[in-house]
Amino acid sequence: MSMKLEEFARESRATHKGDKSGVPIVGLEHLIPQEIKFSGYDVDTENTFTKTFKKGQILFGRRRAYLKKAAIADFDGICSGDITVIEAIPGKVDPLLLPFIIQNDKFFDYAVSRSAGGLSPRVKWEHLKDYEFDLPPIEEQRILADKLWAAYRLKESYKKLLTATQEMVKSQFIEMFGNLPIDGTIADVVERNIKSVKKNFSPEDIIEYIDISSVDSSSHTIVETSQHVVSHAPSRAQQCVESGDILVSTVRPINRNIAVVKSELSNLVASTGFCVLRPKDGFREYILSIVQSDPYTEQMCDKASGGLYPAVNNGDVLSFGIHIPDESQLKKVTYIYRQADKSEFELRKSIEAIDQVIKSLINN
Repeated sequence: MSMKLEEFARESRATHKGDKSGVPIVGLEHLIPQEIKFSGYDVDTENTFTKTFKKGQILFGRRRAYLKKAAIADFDGICSGDITVIEAIPGKVDPLLLPFIIQNDKFFDYAVSRSAGGLSPRVKWEHLKDYEFDLPPIEEQRILADKLWAAYRLKESYKKLLTATQEMVKSQFIEMFGNLPIDGTIADVVERNIKSVKKNFSPEDIIEYIDISSVDSSSHTIVETSQHVVSHAPSRAQQCVESGDILVSTVRPINRNIAVVKSELSNLVASTGFCVLRPKDGFREYILSIVQSDPYTEQMCDKASGGLYPAVNNGDVLSFGIHIPDESQLKKVTYIYRQADKSEFELRKSIEAIDQVIKSLINN
């Protein structure tokens, strides 16, 4: 039966009074896009937050709803005013089903369409409460919630395997190279013949542009490009790239926005926000292991300068000290990385399949 959100859920407007010492503080930054759970929070930080939430309530990021931030709380705490706290109405909806109704593409699309504001659009509960959902009887809701949470737990187990695979590669890399002398830099194992757009294209040519938002930092892939006529392309669209290049973001190195170009298109152009690494023969996996390593990230973070967007320059990346491996070491690290990459690919496919199952169950 189709019901409005306000018929089975309500906004909680409870506020905290008194000392905040030791109370978990949750901001928008702690909610993870498209994830139904979160674990991060701050304690004893300077803030003006007064809105409270209880375990089992839903925290919905009402600012920039297109980021798809909504999760069930596993603890009591205080949250940002940019978070709407939603709770189930007893007897109307199973509290364990509600988070899947909220953390859902259709709900976010509805929220985005009713958001107001320029750079930071926000949506109010009074605009969300009219969202309609085909809610089954309460007995069926419990069965559906059980299925959804079972799928979620399976997805989490695959994600743990994915993390374990990535950690295995890191530990193997450290074991192989951690105690070897630094006798070179990244610049020694890459080509530096990266052509500029002006030299490679005419003003009327069409290019496929790769910027920071094009990169999926978890899979190190390019998920989308944007098409532009050269004469009207973004000013940062300057570097001609090709299949096999490694793009390393120089902005906010802590985020590890790194991707391998796998497209064979001849009109690919990357932002100047990337340091383009074109590996010499046989060095691709070795370089990937380096730029994903903790020592590399830590050094880049130390070198980064700037306020909201701390960044390093290409020289910082290229001058990072490394051990130059011999042929046998290079073959070994390449084999390990490629085998792990295959495993990660299969795990991601499984995770995506479970996501589709969850979406089909909640939208059936």
